Amino acid sequence: MTLSIATWNVNSIKARLPNVLEWLGEAKPDIACLQEIKCVDEAFPREEIEALGYNVETVGQKSYNGVALLSRFAIEEVAQRALPGDESDEQARYIEAVISAPNGPVRVASIYLPNGNPAPGPKHDYKLAWMERLRAHAAGLLAYEEPVVLAGDYNIIPRDVDVHDPAAWEGDALIRPDSRDAFFALLWLGYTEAFQHCDGRADQYTFWDYQAGAWPKNHGIRIDHLLCSPQAADRLKGVEIHKDVRGREKASDHVPVVGSFAL
Repeated sequence: MTLSIATWNVNSIKARLPNVLEWLGEAKPDIACLQEIKCVDEAFPREEIEALGYNVETVGQKSYNGVALLSRFAIEEVAQRALPGDESDEQARYIEAVISAPNGPVRVASIYLPNGNPAPGPKHDYKLAWMERLRAHAAGLLAYEEPVVLAGDYNIIPRDVDVHDPAAWEGDALIRPDSRDAFFALLWLGYTEAFQHCDGRADQYTFWDYQAGAWPKNHGIRIDHLLCSPQAADRLKGVEIHKDVRGREKASDHVPVVGSFAL
C-alpha cells in the first residue's frame, strides 16, 4: 500500500476553502499538513473537511499562523500542540500526531517555521532560536525508530537552484547562510529532504509571490519541505509538487507538495 502525505501552506483557510476542498477531493492525500490557517480552532471549517473523510486536529490563532493535520486514518495521539523548548512562545506553528496507518503507526508534524525578516533583527533571532528548538526535538524523535515526517513551510530556500534569482534574494532570511545552516543541521541528524532525494531538479518551486507577476513569470522559490526519518526515507517512493494549483482562482501563494510512501 502507498501512503500519501502532503504539506500545503493555504494562506488562510477561510479565504481558500473552495480551493482546499477541491484539491482534497482531487488529490485525496491520506494525510495533509496545512499551515497558515489564520483562524482560531473553533473557526476552522471542520465539518466541510470531515465530510471528505478526514479526521481533523488544529492549533489555531486569530488572524495569524495556525497549523492543522488532516488524516483519513485514526489520529491515535496528538503528541504536541506546540514546539517544545519555550513555554513563553504563543505562536501557533507546530502540531505533531501519531496516526494509525494501515501497516503501522506513522508520526507526522505540520510545521510553519518563522519567516525571519527583516534580517538581522529580532524576528531573525526568533527564527534561529525556533529552528534550534526544532533540531533538539527532531533529534529526540529519532529515538522512537519509527517513520517520522516533519512536513511544512520551512521558510528556507535550501539551494541556489531552488530560487529563480539567488542574487535578488541575497540577505533575505530565507536564504541567509545561518538560516541554511540551521536547516542542514536537521538533515545532519539523519533526516532526508524528500524532494531533493527523489527528484532534485533545479527551478522546481512551491511558492510564487502575489507581487510583480511572479507566477506568470515563474519567479518562484522552493520553501515547502518533507523531512523524513530513516524509517520513513526507506519507504519514500516519490514526491510531486502540485504546481497547477497556483494558477487557480483565489489561489494560495504556495502549492501542495505530496510524498508517497510504501508504508
